[in-house]
This record gives sequence, structure tokens and C-alpha cells, in this order.
Amino acid sequence: MVTRSGPGTANTGRHPVRTAAQVVGVVFLLVGILGFIPGITTDYGTMKFAGHESEAKLLGLFQVSILHNLVHLAFGVAGLALARTISGARAYLIGGGAIYLVLWLYGLVIDHNSGANFVPLNGADNWLHLFLGVGMIALGVALTRRPATAAR
Repeated sequence: MVTRSGPGTANTGRHPVRTAAQVVGVVFLLVGILGFIPGITTDYGTMKFAGHESEAKLLGLFQVSILHNLVHLAFGVAGLALARTISGARAYLIGGGAIYLVLWLYGLVIDHNSGANFVPLNGADNWLHLFLGVGMIALGVALTRRPATAAR
């Protein structure tokens, strides 16, 4: 007997969308941890809890703060938790991708030197958020598409 599972099922067997959500979750955990390591994060001594005044940059490129790193850690934990089911993994990838597209838009419209940039975000973060948003949504959709049925 073959059991088929669609995108809305709670099946916990191996499925590509679950693997993708786990990988994305682990990457976010790693990024969150690396954001707290001096050397990997440049200007570490300038890191603030939140706000654009934090000049710390992960890999010398992506502006981070304590809040930013904590968000990455939480997003990673959420990915691993939701990857336990196919529907949860799909929701994490598509919903998380949508969140990252909103962050991309937010980063485009705010003044990066204002209090509105509380996360903080810079140009490199904006490009990464666009890539993550599109990529996560594409993974969530592509890995849970039902195969076309054979002609009768």
C-alpha cells in the first residue's frame, strides 16, 4: 500500500519540503550564532541591542545588532520546529519568505539613519532579504506542488 501526502497533510515522513525547511532553519541558527562572534562580525564592539547606531557587520557586510541576531536565532528555531510536518515546513517557507519580502520593502522605504531602522538594515541586508523572500517562497511552492495526473 502506498501512502500519498499532499501539501496540507501532517505526514512526518521524509519529504523535500521538510528537508528544505530544516536546512533554512539551520542556516538561520548559524547566522544568529555567528552574529555574536567577534571577528566574524566586524566592529563587534559597536554592537547595540537595536537601532541604526549599531555598526557591527556580519562578515563585514550585513549590519547586525543583538536584536537582529536574536531574530535570526528565533527564525531558525521556528524553521526546525515547523519542519516536523510537511504542512508546517511549507508554511514556514512561504510565510517566512513573505516576511522577508516585507522586510525588503521596509528596508527600501525607511531612512537607514533614522529611528525607524531599529533592526538595523543596510543595503546588503535589503538585497539578501529580496533573495531570501523569493527563494523561500519558491522552495515552499515548488517542493509541494502536486504532480500532474496522467491522461486517462
